[in-house]
Amino acid sequence: MRLGRLGLALVLLIGLVVGGPSIAAQTVEFGSTRVELVAANGHRTPLMVELAATPEQLEQGLMFRPYLAPEAGMLFDFGRPRLVAMWMKNTLIPLDMLFLDAAGRIVHIEANAEPGSLQPRGPVQKVLAVLELPAGGAARFGLRLGDRVAHPIFEQDPVKSQ
Repeated sequence: MRLGRLGLALVLLIGLVVGGPSIAAQTVEFGSTRVELVAANGHRTPLMVELAATPEQLEQGLMFRPYLAPEAGMLFDFGRPRLVAMWMKNTLIPLDMLFLDAAGRIVHIEANAEPGSLQPRGPVQKVLAVLELPAGGAARFGLRLGDRVAHPIFEQDPVKSQ
């Protein structure tokens, strides 16, 4: 009988460890939105990405995801420009992070961020948003500092640009 209880406890513990993160990840839902990556030469690449705008969505982000399609990503909208530091806690896949000012210009690229790392990443200037792509996405799309991400959140609003 004692071994039976120990076995049951072990199964429950394994279920929490293995199943816990995926269950937690499903508690926050994200809508999708269209962005366009706009290179300096004018080439535009449309993508459908998930949008994180609520505090719960911003906190969850892409944590616990085992896979992200090459043409996918997540746009984090912070509502107003602010100093932002992103980390990779509970993130299972490497990512490229594009830090975007109020006009949608790329002001910092964090390429191939290491999964699980607690190292804060980001520029020393205020940003309105961050676009996360699968690692290598920034290079694959030919993105550089000064290129833009087009999306309605970057339409000039006097309150947001301060």
